[in-house]
Amino acid sequence: MKKLLTVFVVLALMASQKADACTNFIITKGASTDGSVMVTYAADSHQLYGALYKYNPPKKVKAGQMMPVYEWDTGRFLTNIPQVAKTYSTVGNMNEHQVIIAETTYGGREELVDETGLMDYGSLIYITLQRATTAREAIDIMIELANTHGYASSGESFSVADENEAWIFEIIGKGTKMVNGVNVNKGIVWVARRIPDGYISAHANQARISTFPLNDPENCIYSEDVISFAREMGYFNGKDEEFSFCNAYAPLDFGGARGCEARVWSFFNTFASGMDKYLDYAMGYNLNNPMPLWIKPDQKISPKQVFDAMRDHYEGTPMDMTTDIGAGGSKLPYRWRPMEFEVDGVSYVNERATATQQTGFWFTAQARNYLPDAVGGILWFGVDDAGTSCLTPIYCSVTDVPECFREGNGHMTQYSPTAAFWIFNRVAQFAYLRYDYIGAEVQRVADEWENAKLKEVLTIDAQAKNLPLKKQKELLTDYSINTAQSMFNRWVELDQYLMVKYIDGNIKVEDENGFVDNGSGRDIPASPDQPGYSEKWKRAVAADNGDVLRVVE
Repeated sequence: MKKLLTVFVVLALMASQKADACTNFIITKGASTDGSVMVTYAADSHQLYGALYKYNPPKKVKAGQMMPVYEWDTGRFLTNIPQVAKTYSTVGNMNEHQVIIAETTYGGREELVDETGLMDYGSLIYITLQRATTAREAIDIMIELANTHGYASSGESFSVADENEAWIFEIIGKGTKMVNGVNVNKGIVWVARRIPDGYISAHANQARISTFPLNDPENCIYSEDVISFAREMGYFNGKDEEFSFCNAYAPLDFGGARGCEARVWSFFNTFASGMDKYLDYAMGYNLNNPMPLWIKPDQKISPKQVFDAMRDHYEGTPMDMTTDIGAGGSKLPYRWRPMEFEVDGVSYVNERATATQQTGFWFTAQARNYLPDAVGGILWFGVDDAGTSCLTPIYCSVTDVPECFREGNGHMTQYSPTAAFWIFNRVAQFAYLRYDYIGAEVQRVADEWENAKLKEVLTIDAQAKNLPLKKQKELLTDYSINTAQSMFNRWVELDQYLMVKYIDGNIKVEDENGFVDNGSGRDIPASPDQPGYSEKWKRAVAADNGDVLRVVE
């Protein structure tokens, strides 16, 4: 997301990082254990309320009807455009044909923002989902919309997928050059590459398409002026075959590597050996050692593994957020913003991992070509921080959305006791206080939920796949709504349980029958466990204030 997206320029030690930013992982069907195409999306912003946005029923439209376009980030009215004769149903970032579109903002060269543009990146996504039946068709529609109405956002990377293939599609505007009241640079330069089957890819707020084949239209398409425009602007002067989209339109700096490419590296490192050779690049120390656009995983990847990849905090790497003193006494893998700080004139970075406290909503979308469209598409959807929340299945053919995810059920400045966003935030805020214990307990509950639902949907698939379409939609809508509500109820119970168990920094003793009392018959618990703090934290406190705190014999 690019809500209030800011690029901070600091000294050579610390260049730019994106404060409000998103992450996409892409898994082709040949790389998944169940033959599904998967796309993940963490929509991250400190101002983004977690809800299941953009449910649209299918429509047949009379000729001449117009549709309004509103900017996704601000809600500002942009324009009216002609509506098409027939639209398809959508739920979140998926439509009834199993088309999936997600995004991350990379920004790119500031001078290329079209100040006259009327089609922002969010509108490109949600209007296209109403109109496309395949990923390739979606790319064509997005290009046509941006070129016809002018592109109103900065540089954007999109994941565009269907049940058979997945693409990375990167675009940027051409700036504002007014001649006789008309922007003669209206439109976009762009390139799209199909990820080879059996491979995985990712992007996280840094343009990633470098050089690309100029004569392989089955696997790579691009605007006819993508190279010539870069030459015109002075961004490139080499041979056509040497042209790099990301180098020309979004030059990499330290922050782009450490705050953005590092998330891609950690995803690749989770599933493929040999990624150590790119660690210096991910950490921003060697920008001349870029990672490939896609890699082949060592083994096929399950949906649950994909879910868990979205919970990454760089565990087990030099950027591990649980091991330094910044993690406090309970191994907290989060750093509150801002993302950089200065000590004695030296600038330092707070890591930006995939799992982050400012996530509004997140999902893993699955498209499965061995099932009817109404059954094959599942949006595994969740809200708030992926590290302290869970995903629940929403089939792409639903005709309604769960109340706990409904847009308008609370917002960022209005608490709602029936909104999933707020109950997940309640649990998260408590977990942050003692993450090594409470965070682990929350994750166990999330694992139990997700593993159970992954098995359960196989039964629902079997029940639904041979039904008439109307019956399919009824069954899948009921299941999706009821399951989401059960998840909400489970988290309400968890919130109460955690409060009782961990109140005041203590941990009540439990056995298989529940909390252990002291035998008095008065419902008084046994003396609680008091595990204290991590060894590193104790040593840091002793070094900082040991003269005052030392016990005197």
